Amino acid sequence: MTALVALDATGYELARRLKGPLAGARVHGLAGRTGDADVIFDDVSGHLRDLFQSGEAVIGICAAGILIRSLGPVLGDKTSEPPVLALSADGGSVVPLLGGHHGANRLALEIAKLTGGHAALTTAGDVRFGLAIDAPPAGWRVENAVAAKGVAARLLAGENVTLVHDCGDIDWLTHSGAPFTVTGEADGAGCVRVTEQAIDEPGDDVILHPPVLAVGVGCERHCDPAELIELVEASLGGAGLSPHAVGCVVSIDVKMDEPAVQAVARHLGVPVRFFSAAELERQSSRLAHPSDVVFNEVGCHGVCEGAALAAVGGGGDLRVEKRRSKRATCAVGFGVGGIDPETVGRARGKLRVVGIGPGSDEWRTPAASKALAGATDVVGYDLYLDLVEHEITGKTRHSSQLAQEEDRVRRALELAAEGKSVALICSGDAGIYALATLVFELLDREDRADWNRIDIAVTPGISAFQAAASRIGAPMGHDFCTISLSDLLTPWEEIERRLKAAAAGDFVVAFYNPVSKRRVTQLSRARDLLLEGRPADTPVALARNLGREGETLDVITLGELTPEHADMLTMIVVGNSQSRLIDRGHRAWLYTPRGYASKMS
Repeated sequence: MTALVALDATGYELARRLKGPLAGARVHGLAGRTGDADVIFDDVSGHLRDLFQSGEAVIGICAAGILIRSLGPVLGDKTSEPPVLALSADGGSVVPLLGGHHGANRLALEIAKLTGGHAALTTAGDVRFGLAIDAPPAGWRVENAVAAKGVAARLLAGENVTLVHDCGDIDWLTHSGAPFTVTGEADGAGCVRVTEQAIDEPGDDVILHPPVLAVGVGCERHCDPAELIELVEASLGGAGLSPHAVGCVVSIDVKMDEPAVQAVARHLGVPVRFFSAAELERQSSRLAHPSDVVFNEVGCHGVCEGAALAAVGGGGDLRVEKRRSKRATCAVGFGVGGIDPETVGRARGKLRVVGIGPGSDEWRTPAASKALAGATDVVGYDLYLDLVEHEITGKTRHSSQLAQEEDRVRRALELAAEGKSVALICSGDAGIYALATLVFELLDREDRADWNRIDIAVTPGISAFQAAASRIGAPMGHDFCTISLSDLLTPWEEIERRLKAAAAGDFVVAFYNPVSKRRVTQLSRARDLLLEGRPADTPVALARNLGREGETLDVITLGELTPEHADMLTMIVVGNSQSRLIDRGHRAWLYTPRGYASKMS
């Protein structure tokens, strides 16, 4: 994660502009001086220290001195510090202060490109050669990084350093202008070695592992993840291969939702990709151990070997042929030039059903913002997408009209089944009168294999009734219920039965969808039913456009309530027989006692 820390309105606007292009970024704003940031804080120094110690990258849109003085007391091991950058409010200067070899320099260059500013790199290797040996390209791993300082010093002194090249694309090293001598043998003087091999005693050598290995796996349903992980480690170790050279884990698509396969990928810290049976069968002539039994089961003659070979392509081969454990198989493919997981097979699709709250940024949870940031595609009603426009910049939008709920859910499921990371956006809470229930209803009803493999999660949001309650006080302080007055999906007879039960139980009631252009009688009937169990002077809160421009809040009595008081943007909260209104002239508060008074007496 990346924290864009703003201390004033100017910095806040720049932070908002950068948030979209910077993957995983959130805006942190100083209370009272910035807008509706994702995270609000009061103590500048304390908040900066907390972010730094959590390992989060920090981009402070402020003077470098503020960052230096704030973080000074917690600075320690430079080998583990996260990136810390100072960014001028006009975007003109980007200064990486800490973590230059842990992504700060690259992040500075990325920000400078976005703002048109200058990245003030001071790390010697970056300045002279545009090169940080211990900060290789994405997918590469470094072993014995402590040796990088000595190697860099020799390069800066103009000494030739041996570059032992076993595999991978080393253009980023050789095109830097650094005085490397490329060879196939180490000279013992502290070299840089690019290899897929596990090196137990690197000495003064910097070991770079490019992503050249693809670990193909297969397993029985509900295989113990520990068994598959053990098999993979044994397969790599037995061949002298480093797990740091693994670019991806691969398997057949029917295993997309298999916990053991996902566990292996997490264990190795790499993506997992999948192929169809037809794609794997195209590798049948290259398999070392084709199996008719496997073909009869899944439609291809080999899963682990086929997946490994499909991942490395026609120019690759098997470094480890199929190995078995009790319930799993593993093979390892090798592609000498390297593997880009983004071009391999298909990812397991993700669907996040996201509740964005009533509309205001300040009522949006960090989890919701994180889900939006991680999406490639967003699906939702036009108005809801517009409410989070600054959070979804650069993502593919799929919008529809309000009444097209099933179309939206189907679109989200189809996109996720294609391997996309999808956010299905709902206002309020995703599970309260929103689309999470329709997602699971379609899954249940249609039982489609491709939908069943999707990684699905629901991200909660602040509901409209919670927002309304917070604006007026604490009307939900005791037992309450929510009832939708829309009879589009629920017969009115059923709604009326629930209204009678709420009246009999003396529940505080929150009404959703109270009035529409074609529905004007239901609210009157609901009022009359509630009046059977509570007095006419029962307080009623009318909250409209909560968290958005034009927000209004009024309090009337139940006896006064008519359809003219509401529309589809209004949340109505009706107190119970114990609810009380405190009127202090300048402000009124509505609350429902829970019984604390009797407990205290």
